[in-house]
Amino acid sequence: MEAPDFWDNAEVSQKKMKELSSLKDDVQTYKSLTTQMEDMETMIEMGYEENDPALIPEIQEMLDKFRTDFDNIRVKTLLSGAYDTENAILKLNAGAGGTEACDWCGMLYRMYSRWAEKKGFSLEVLDYLDGDEAGIKSVTFQVNGTNAYGLLKSEKGVHRLVRISPFNAAGKRQTSFVSCDVMPDIEKDLDVEINDDDIRIDTYRSSGAGGQHINKTSSAIRITHFPTGIVVQCQNERSQFQNKDKAMQMLKAKLYMLKQEEAQAKLSGIRGEVTDIAWGNQIRSYVLQPYTMVKDHRTNEETGNVDAVLDGGIDLFINSYLKWMALSRKA
Repeated sequence: MEAPDFWDNAEVSQKKMKELSSLKDDVQTYKSLTTQMEDMETMIEMGYEENDPALIPEIQEMLDKFRTDFDNIRVKTLLSGAYDTENAILKLNAGAGGTEACDWCGMLYRMYSRWAEKKGFSLEVLDYLDGDEAGIKSVTFQVNGTNAYGLLKSEKGVHRLVRISPFNAAGKRQTSFVSCDVMPDIEKDLDVEINDDDIRIDTYRSSGAGGQHINKTSSAIRITHFPTGIVVQCQNERSQFQNKDKAMQMLKAKLYMLKQEEAQAKLSGIRGEVTDIAWGNQIRSYVLQPYTMVKDHRTNEETGNVDAVLDGGIDLFINSYLKWMALSRKA
């Protein structure tokens, strides 16, 4: 009789603890919502009894917080995908727009970093390439936290920025594009067959922040999958072997999700996503001039508070996307 695999048991135990922690948070949120509702009812009664309009702003503030907390827990019920609870891996690529696009890529990276920080999630950079003059040409990073992929899958697509360019001496309005790819960090061994003849593995010297080891050794790995054109890169781990294992894991996850998307597209009779990082393919527009607005073109959700969005306030769009997807599945 074979002894149970220690690492498999440890992985199962860790996943159960993660689920238990999430359930405890849900129960705590429910208790908090109940308390908030009771407090609001008490304040409203006091306002009527004392005929005191000065209580209205305080009640409104309590109502706004209640709505936000309620919306957050309701959205969690929409995260029913097979890998929604997993960590997320995001890759940002600067597209049309040159230096301006690289700067926009850096702004988006900051936006997701701030969002992760506010959620209490951790962020780990896997690959990083500086722009020639400013910003970031491309960055791959992992967001670690419960439901990270389920929430961030809404961000997959092309993001468009319209503003007066700080890199244009004439002060003209500039439009830039950055693509965002999102996939779950699937740690288990996926049943995905990759032929050695279908891939090319390149090593290169790591770039970007990372200290003496990362900057001085050719330990970074790039894997190109010829049949699909998928390219994955990793430079974060300390050894070339670790980077290769992580990159191969990312490639398998990407191929697995691609296969799932193709099957869903056939089932639904829809065509696959357009991947050109340019005009007409954006999922969301961020307009800074001549007016301020962020609009999601799939859900039509929009806000004029661009600064808050670029500072990580993207839950409005995430929640709208999840509700939109839930309604699309029912239709």
